[in-house]
Amino acid sequence: MVYYRRRLPHWIPAHSTLFVTWRLGGSSPPIQPESFTAQNTGRIPFAQQDEWLARTSSGPFWLRDPRVAGMLEETLHYGEAVRRIYVLHAWVIMPNHVHVILEPGLELPRVMHWLKGRTGRRANRILGRTGLPFWQDESYDHWIRSIAELRDLVAYVEQNPVQAGLVGGKEQWPWSSAATPGGRQNAIVRPT
Repeated sequence: MVYYRRRLPHWIPAHSTLFVTWRLGGSSPPIQPESFTAQNTGRIPFAQQDEWLARTSSGPFWLRDPRVAGMLEETLHYGEAVRRIYVLHAWVIMPNHVHVILEPGLELPRVMHWLKGRTGRRANRILGRTGLPFWQDESYDHWIRSIAELRDLVAYVEQNPVQAGLVGGKEQWPWSSAATPGGRQNAIVRPT
């Protein structure tokens, strides 16, 4: 079992399947005063925060750029096929955040450090940005405990662009495992 600490401690059993979400730097939803309660001390529930990220019209949207989204997709596949540091089950690249379901072959902090570091540097080069963070430091991870939960989360990930009103069907979003046969394909149709 791997233990690591960020804002809260994390315990992840070996050989676990995980749901992981990370977002662009500067894309955090603003915390409204009404969000503060005695129960949550101002923390926004994940589902509410994810819905805000999917539907917001403010903040950075660098993942809309097909060059950046394509690079991120290639890196996700590279980490699985070449580096073999995880097995991907599902993924989606939204305009300002990413969801993946994976089985890490290394400790999750090492996987995320490699993934966010590599893609952040490359994205900043593509966009002509220097000396600025690309990704938010924190990410959200959840240990998937059953096959039913895995099925539900794969559906959640692949339906995210539909729920956000970006496309009518999950197969229409080009930056997702749903757009590829069996969830895996190296070259997919890019938007024009």
